[in-house]
Amino acid sequence: MTSPHVAAFVAGPQPTVFIVNVIHAHPGKQEQAFSAIQDVVRYVARTKQGFLWSNLSKSTDGKTVVNIEAISGANKVDEFFSDPVFLEKFGRLDEVSTSEFHTYRVDDLVLPGAK
Repeated sequence: MTSPHVAAFVAGPQPTVFIVNVIHAHPGKQEQAFSAIQDVVRYVARTKQGFLWSNLSKSTDGKTVVNIEAISGANKVDEFFSDPVFLEKFGRLDEVSTSEFHTYRVDDLVLPGAK
């Protein structure tokens, strides 16, 4: 039996929406910023339908953290931000960083060997 939560690449773009959070850590606070966004994303993964996956990354210069999160639709963003627990967890980022996020819809997929 296959899990419905297995990520896979396909040969063309799928109707996926991505949230890209760029988190600018206050000096020396990258680890705390990473921990805060991990808490947010894990909460969403446990509690919200429409969450597909997330990729959390730390810059090698110690200044930023990036969350690239796939969700089933742009309407999910409003749903997430209407949850008081989510808002509390997300607000913890303000203690150690400034952040911004944007919503993207996949328009093209480029794989190795593409012309």
